[in-house]
Amino acid sequence: MERSYLLNFDPEQVNTPCFVVDESALLRNLKILDEVQQQTECRILLALKGFAMPGVFPLVRKYLHGVCASSPHEARLGREDFQREVHSHGPAFSDRDLTEHLLYCDHLVFNSFQQWHRFQKQVRECPRDISCGLRVNPAHSETAVALYDPCRPGSRLGILREQFSGKDLTGISGLHLHTLCEKGADALARTAEVFEEQFGEFLPRMQWLNLGGGHLITAPGYDTGLLCEVINHFRSRHDLTIYLEPGEAIAINTGALITTVLDIIDNDGPIAILDTSVSCHMPDVLEMPYRPDIRGASLPDTLAHNYRLGGVSCLAGDMLGDYSFAAPLQVGDRLIIEDMSHYTMVKTNTFNGVRLPDIALYRPERKAVETLRSFTYEDYRNRLG
Repeated sequence: MERSYLLNFDPEQVNTPCFVVDESALLRNLKILDEVQQQTECRILLALKGFAMPGVFPLVRKYLHGVCASSPHEARLGREDFQREVHSHGPAFSDRDLTEHLLYCDHLVFNSFQQWHRFQKQVRECPRDISCGLRVNPAHSETAVALYDPCRPGSRLGILREQFSGKDLTGISGLHLHTLCEKGADALARTAEVFEEQFGEFLPRMQWLNLGGGHLITAPGYDTGLLCEVINHFRSRHDLTIYLEPGEAIAINTGALITTVLDIIDNDGPIAILDTSVSCHMPDVLEMPYRPDIRGASLPDTLAHNYRLGGVSCLAGDMLGDYSFAAPLQVGDRLIIEDMSHYTMVKTNTFNGVRLPDIALYRPERKAVETLRSFTYEDYRNRLG
């Protein structure tokens, strides 16, 4: 896929490693999402688990209605920095976490009837007006990778239909479902049909429906027309406010991780050691797993010079993969690892004391890059007690 971000960006402008987000690419995605909102009157939320960059919140909140949070820290970030709606959900709340969520959230979604019964009195006594919902599990899988499938057999996420039998829904204002991961509107349409067949009888008493995340709305070829049909169906038939909470769709194809070649060694072929780390800075590459694109590089044996790319941590498997380049790599070369805005910055860690990447914002109209955050030894030391 041709990238439409960082086109005139000089990677020598930043210290490495560095995440660089292109403001114009982010704006492009936000405008696509806003078109869906305008056509359907739905409300799209930023899923902080996928992209949580306070430096761009002033731009994002011009278009999106709020955030969805899975922890008190995310909820607080949404309340204090995003300053619009805050929707909270988690597999289970502790007393401490629930108390903190109540300080910040507008919607609170429970993952079981036991949790709802345990905390409903506390919610009612909260001075803030909080709308409560339940997460449901339609037992319909659209995701092939079990690690990312919330509806796989034995999932801990969501309430099955048979568990609603005989339950009192007084105080519940909405239902929440999440079945998708990097999927098109066709997957949502199939899920919606199964969901409505199972849970439709409860919708007339609800005020809202949250269709979760995993919608690749801003990816090329996504069928926004079908998405709007699904949303408008629930709005018109059941008179519901519809929420979506994509994470990836907001930040997909908006930025990259810039890294420098530190050394080139040979062991059954040339291996380039980078100043980044897959396990520390791109853990999804190992968890999913997948092979990220690198600008100017290709598959092995496609271009003239093959290299295996490795990270800087001591983990033996800290490897990015095999790539080919048109020219030989040299120590000091900068590489642009593509599409690293979503599910990267939020997942970085300091294993081995590896320095966290800087975070920068690129404004193409000014050809200017601003480093928003650099991390120091104190960031590593202070998290360890």
